[in-house]
Amino acid sequence: MIFQDSWFLLFLLLLPLYYKAGRNRPSLKFPSTASMKGLPVLLKVRLRYLPEILKITALTLIVIALARPQVTNLIRNISVRGTDIVLALDLSGSMLAEDFKPNNRLFAAKEVIKEFIQKRENDRIGLVGFAGEAFTLSPLTLDYEILPALIDSLDPGLIKDGTAIGMAIAEGTKRLKDSDAETKIIILLTDGENNSGNIDPVTAAGLSKALGIKIYTVGVGKIGGAPIPVMSPIFGKVYARDSSGNLILTKMNEEVLREVAETTNAEYYRAADKESLRRIYNEIDSLEKTDIKVKQLFTYTELYPYFLLAAIGFLFLSVLLKSTWLWSYP
Repeated sequence: MIFQDSWFLLFLLLLPLYYKAGRNRPSLKFPSTASMKGLPVLLKVRLRYLPEILKITALTLIVIALARPQVTNLIRNISVRGTDIVLALDLSGSMLAEDFKPNNRLFAAKEVIKEFIQKRENDRIGLVGFAGEAFTLSPLTLDYEILPALIDSLDPGLIKDGTAIGMAIAEGTKRLKDSDAETKIIILLTDGENNSGNIDPVTAAGLSKALGIKIYTVGVGKIGGAPIPVMSPIFGKVYARDSSGNLILTKMNEEVLREVAETTNAEYYRAADKESLRRIYNEIDSLEKTDIKVKQLFTYTELYPYFLLAAIGFLFLSVLLKSTWLWSYP
């Protein structure tokens, strides 16, 4: 509770003087009251000061009412436009390359992306998977509980193999085009070069830029590539080889990924292991922080009518008692 005109409370200092003056009013003097000591004390006598106490209480309440007591209610109107993020993850067979020890590239990417999602508070997240084509696994959402489970469900073989980077950008852009967020980004992770789909990555990036979307590209894999494991029905896990029997190594077109990022005023990153991949996502996180806009509204409830009503009630009771049951002379 607060007081709008708190200086009125100074009048409370005068009330003890008023009470003392009332106690010193003229009264009848008797030479001795010794003969009355044995008489029982009636309730009326015990309550003889009640009207004065009620009057002082009423005056106290009037002073408090004049000070305008109020109850303050705070309304926090949090307006968060935040950041809308589409995470595009490569699901091609080459993502099973085992140069991200102790597991493969896809496993490491999933773990880092889930850590990235856990740090979100007000950002909407969408998921796009791509290989030979692209598809939306989750539209933009604040449901951070379901996203990790969806990520765990992503594996090569869900769609035809290949690397359709342009299609992935187009799918992510489609999810962000109607967003009213202050910041809209796509974080595209891949280990290959665009070899599928009918949309060129740089052309798709130009459309994204026109819609105010930034594309951070992340290339994964050690320089020089790595063997690609495949499952043989006879020998189990083997490594892909060409017609001459040579190991097929993963290839990545860093120039295209860098151009896609630069087209949208973003950055290209190269990750050679899980730790460098984690640092990349942390850096993107720090670059794309959006301040939360908080507007505070205060509402006030006036309490003085209640104090005035109580004061009137006490004054009425004081006058009533003094005029009837507790009447005295003088």
